[in-house]
Amino acid sequence: MPRFQLRVAYDGTNFHGWQRQEPPDLPPLRTAQGVLTVAVSQLMKDRISVNGASRTDTGVHARGQVAAFSVSESRVPPERLSMAINSRLPADIEVREARVVRDDFDPVRDCLSKNYTYRLRHGSEGRPPHVNGRPDPFDREMTAHCHQTLELAAMQRAAAQMTGTRDYKAFAHCPEQRETTVRSVHMCTVTELSPGLLRFDVAGSGFLHHMVRIMVGTLVDVGRGRIDPAAINEIIASCERKRAGQTMPPQGLCLEWIHYGGGESL
Repeated sequence: MPRFQLRVAYDGTNFHGWQRQEPPDLPPLRTAQGVLTVAVSQLMKDRISVNGASRTDTGVHARGQVAAFSVSESRVPPERLSMAINSRLPADIEVREARVVRDDFDPVRDCLSKNYTYRLRHGSEGRPPHVNGRPDPFDREMTAHCHQTLELAAMQRAAAQMTGTRDYKAFAHCPEQRETTVRSVHMCTVTELSPGLLRFDVAGSGFLHHMVRIMVGTLVDVGRGRIDPAAINEIIASCERKRAGQTMPPQGLCLEWIHYGGGESL
């Protein structure tokens, strides 16, 4: 039974997140997993279960989501699989790469690290680009906005304190839903891409619900002067959600890549 790994990109604006959602007595919500599962099942002429590595939320985007499925028999050569699936997908989601992996490959269990980015415009220099006198709708859906000018150096000092293997309960939306809130954050940086446009990069072994958005919100509050950069370690140690910053809106967040061992990274 061949097993395939897919690297999937999608604009999350019109998806209710990645994971399939089928409320009782209601039509299924439109999700990236649901749309992809229908396309693969149609192609393979069988009921296929497509599982993903990361449960992105409503409005969150992905360039490097990883999914996998098994099929009793595939008549589509691996080198043509992505094209065949894409012919059955809407324009806001696509399979960018497909390949055969070992039978027991699990996109969640075998994940070593994943990276999210968050794009934010701030201050007068960061005003969104305009088209015909109106804000560019594509920028609006892909980038968050803050009218206040943020202090970059303070945010960079604070970001450097957010790494390590620690209890990140203070950055969790629903910590009680997890067996443990201990996670390993390998990298947290803030970069100015152009005047008024920031990119936050966060990489780690895994994340709690809304964790990256709360980390970025805490850094934004540092940039506003509401939180002292030196207080980050104290906030993490407190394990109190109220000590951390706001939960940033979803549209600035994008899952960039997921790494695996055994040469199975996409």
